[in-house]
Amino acid sequence: MSHRLIERGETVIGVDNLNDYYDPALKDARLSTFNGRREFIFERMDIADSERIAALVARHGIARVVHLAAQAGVRYSIDNPFAYQRSNLAGHLSILEACRRAPGFEHLVYASSSSVYGDKPMGSDGFTEEERVDHPVSLYAATKRSCELMSQSYAHLYALPQTGLRFFTVYGPWGRPDMAYFGFTQKILRGDPIEVYGEGRMARDFTYIDDIVDGIVGALDNPPPPHENRLLNIGDSCPVGLMEMIETLERAIGREAVKVMRPMQPGDVTATYADVSKLHALTGYKPKVMLNEGLARFADWYRDFYGMQDIPGR
Repeated sequence: MSHRLIERGETVIGVDNLNDYYDPALKDARLSTFNGRREFIFERMDIADSERIAALVARHGIARVVHLAAQAGVRYSIDNPFAYQRSNLAGHLSILEACRRAPGFEHLVYASSSSVYGDKPMGSDGFTEEERVDHPVSLYAATKRSCELMSQSYAHLYALPQTGLRFFTVYGPWGRPDMAYFGFTQKILRGDPIEVYGEGRMARDFTYIDDIVDGIVGALDNPPPPHENRLLNIGDSCPVGLMEMIETLERAIGREAVKVMRPMQPGDVTATYADVSKLHALTGYKPKVMLNEGLARFADWYRDFYGMQDIPGR
């Protein structure tokens, strides 16, 4: 995301506390891709530190914010609920306060999640933004819906234009190691068995990172009216079964996984499926990278990043 904005002439101020939820070395390596780029300024801080965030926005005269910082992970939220209270709730409120006090502020784009839809049946036309979202099945989902409601109140009270993007299963190079495709790759290459939850009967709307960036930039460039908190799905709009995803990953890696079937875990949902017609109408958004190509790109990145040059069949 930051690279895309820099490439088109923007100056980006990145904020992250670089916590150890997953390997900080991966985060440091991501940051190193900006070495020598004067258009990128990095500030290590916690977004829940409201005074520092407000001072940062004021000091740089920031007019637009893309807020993608949060504590992720459905399963992690079961054992570590207070991490979500701080990062997702206090952190989002901190961003809202900083933006609403910034003179001439133009647009806040923030990450919501497909998890707000709960474990609902997958219809033929996908999940739409008009559907009720009052039955979250994880604390993570509840915090994301809470952020949407906080944003609604700030849009109404302070004429703060906002767009909340409900992300559907983002994947690709430089992704989070706690995501299934990432962990599966690691285990398949080591020869370790993978645990397939829901006994493989789940489906996800896997969305490649480059397509996600297209959608974020398109939304950022098209702010809503001042008093509106606009909510938009952003996904591939083509759900894929978990077993099909694993088979596609096996082909990309060149090895077959040893699979151990497990029941559904608490907080998981059966399927996700994005109706992206609103985002398409606004920005022309149309996903371009199919799952087989996206997983092949990820396997190549993984091989290069971790020094595994001997992936069979690649």
